[in-house]
Amino acid sequence: MYSIAQFGEMMADKVRMDAYAQALRDCVKPDSVVLDIGTGTGIFALLACKLGARRVFAVEPSDAIQVARDLAVANGCAERIEFFQALSTRVTLPERADVIVSDLRGVLPLHGEHLDAIADARRRHLAPGGVLLPRSDSLWAALVQSEREYRRVNVPWAEGVHGIEMRPVSSLVANQWWRADVVPKDLLSTPACWAQIDYASVDNADAEGEITLVAAQAGTTHGICMWFDAQLSDTVRYSNAAGAGELVYGRAFFPWLRPMRLEAGDQVRLRLQARFTGGDYLWTWNSTFHDSAGAVKGNFRQSTFLGMPLVPGRLGRQSASHVPQLGEDGKIDMRVLEMMSQRVALGEIADLLASQFPSRFADGRAALVHVAALSVRYGRDS
Repeated sequence: MYSIAQFGEMMADKVRMDAYAQALRDCVKPDSVVLDIGTGTGIFALLACKLGARRVFAVEPSDAIQVARDLAVANGCAERIEFFQALSTRVTLPERADVIVSDLRGVLPLHGEHLDAIADARRRHLAPGGVLLPRSDSLWAALVQSEREYRRVNVPWAEGVHGIEMRPVSSLVANQWWRADVVPKDLLSTPACWAQIDYASVDNADAEGEITLVAAQAGTTHGICMWFDAQLSDTVRYSNAAGAGELVYGRAFFPWLRPMRLEAGDQVRLRLQARFTGGDYLWTWNSTFHDSAGAVKGNFRQSTFLGMPLVPGRLGRQSASHVPQLGEDGKIDMRVLEMMSQRVALGEIADLLASQFPSRFADGRAALVHVAALSVRYGRDS
């Protein structure tokens, strides 16, 4: 979940905000019903009201929605905005929306449950002939020469700290990607479009594709940079590409296992896959380096799966044949949920936990913190 300060940073991003404001101006009419998914502190919902929308549904799972409610009152929009504190996939609207606006991206549009949420909203919440904002995103990649960016994350593991040997962990770092400060002079190749997301038809959260990146000049490549171009409406678009301005998203940097020297005309054939699993994306980037005559100079096989520390026994506990046993944490939570379903007061549940699990809770007040968190997560208003 984002903090209020982070929501403020998003609103302070002039390129992003101006683009969304113009796209809303283009499509919100006096009789429009607007759905704002991931409303946060409510800026898109408030803009829709100011533009004359008849009714606005603002959906946000975090407590930031209370700020949106307060701002709706302060701006005289409270009567036209109906707030839902939930995921949009768990909301049923009283009527369909003529316009659905959202920005559920992270550094890249392949982020969390973004695509599943938009596909669900299009099927259940969008009126016939309705408009989705954004309309589409294109994902781009280019070779990067940036020792600065490579060393920023890799150095402590490759070189050690205070004489401590850390190189056994360096392979984990090389199989992760991170948000990077990449500028135009860092690009060693012409960008290539890897994937396109059409929100009017997307129904699969995964993406994969193969591209060839050609070194425009001699240099050392440390990885690839990825970004997206957003098409909000017919006339409104923006990009978080290097040189397009410092948007709040940043750019993604996928490193190589080691830096590779390239000559002008050398090629990197890159196969990228993003698989949505377990609530997040598993990325794979397999690369083969060729010189200008076609000879292979090297190849890497990388994946964020290989960047995860593997705890002995954990994979076995995730297999389909494994028969699990509840640990103490599971027994505690199961007991709490059972009593919640029986409509027992939280204070009474906490006192019972403290008596049954004294090694975990010193007293009822300590247990109440845990019980209250489960109530917020799983409970509903009476």
